Amino acid sequence: MTLITGSTANQIAESVRGLVLRGDFTPGTVLPPIRTLAIDLRVNRNTVAAAYRQLIAAGLAEAQGRRGTAITALPEVHTEYLPEDSLVDLASGNPDPALLPDLRQTLIEMPYDAPLYGASAITERLLNVSRAMFEGHLDESGTVVVTHGAVDAVERVLDSFVTRGDTVAVEDPCFLASIGTIRLNGYQRAAVPIDEAGMTAPGLRHAIANIGARAVIITPRAHNPTGACITAERAAELRAVLADYPEVLVIEDDYLFGVSSAPYHRVTPPTTKRWALIRSVAKFLGPDLRLALVATDTRTAGVLGNRLREGKNWVSHLLQSATAHLLTDPDTVTRLRDARAGYRERGRLMIDSLAEQGISVFGDPDGLNVWIDLPDAESVDETESRLAEAHWAVKSSRLFAVDPFQPRHGIRVTTATIDAQQAARFAAALAETFDALDITRGN
Repeated sequence: MTLITGSTANQIAESVRGLVLRGDFTPGTVLPPIRTLAIDLRVNRNTVAAAYRQLIAAGLAEAQGRRGTAITALPEVHTEYLPEDSLVDLASGNPDPALLPDLRQTLIEMPYDAPLYGASAITERLLNVSRAMFEGHLDESGTVVVTHGAVDAVERVLDSFVTRGDTVAVEDPCFLASIGTIRLNGYQRAAVPIDEAGMTAPGLRHAIANIGARAVIITPRAHNPTGACITAERAAELRAVLADYPEVLVIEDDYLFGVSSAPYHRVTPPTTKRWALIRSVAKFLGPDLRLALVATDTRTAGVLGNRLREGKNWVSHLLQSATAHLLTDPDTVTRLRDARAGYRERGRLMIDSLAEQGISVFGDPDGLNVWIDLPDAESVDETESRLAEAHWAVKSSRLFAVDPFQPRHGIRVTTATIDAQQAARFAAALAETFDALDITRGN
């Protein structure tokens, strides 16, 4: 006999909540079939179905197809990590520390006025910097907001518009942190394939028209994990799709704008009602500088401002002052220009070394990583394992899969600190691995 009680949808849902809180229902517990529970409680099946929908919307349960509806567990969220010291790090996605500015010296040199409660949420100097940063990409209807980094920005913008159970379209493979944000907040994921020019327009249209995506997250350049960049032609195609769905929230995560070698091409059409263009600084000014500037529509800016507002809850003015100083400091500007050229050169070193071994990477990557496709999950695991035995750490495609049952198989290789000798040695080790596993080489 079931422990669930109630005669209305709300009562049934609250009964299940109570059973979860008391520990009677644990993560993975499968709830009774709708027909069975309706008979036991002597209610209409629609009443039980409505109760289960409430539980799913609240993130307390999830539909598992033929298995029925089950109590959810806290989602497992993967993060980037530093490999063992014995391995050469081509896995962590980190920038080269030698190409980052000295934040300690910045704290000495930068102007800083300690704020009191009631101060503006964004410093005047950073606001001026942001105007230059978004020049040509922000019309009179847009507003700039400061958040605690790109991941915080994506989460806050999504939370301002979509609710638990709504579907968000993302690139497949996808940035690891975006997958975590979507899972933790109870959103559904719609996988949109990418090619050498970024997110595909037919894939985006399918996600919106057929799957019902209410928001989309797009990386305009230096896509993590593949390095793909949206071309001018692809941006026009994506704008054409989104113009047909002005109600869809569009988030552009331009996280590597400071050192990207590719031009930025806007994918958000002027008809889109809710949008955000996010530019963070952690990847090229330092991972501990957790700050992002968000250009967004006035309505979304208002929602964000209610949480990070003047007077009480603002992003540290110390971080804002450091960011404004670094982005206008001539020495830092020169350093960023050198870093941009350095990352591009190191990526080419890896691409050329692999090509000499008959191994091709995905597209013409920009940024800190390259992607190498593999035929199946077994080959991914074996490649990762054999490379580790040869003292190379790479990142498996499993972590970037939007749909874990239909992943794009491959490995992500971080090239941020590679030199010519290392690139040649790694390419030889990968070629040897391919041969041992009978994986076809060739472009």
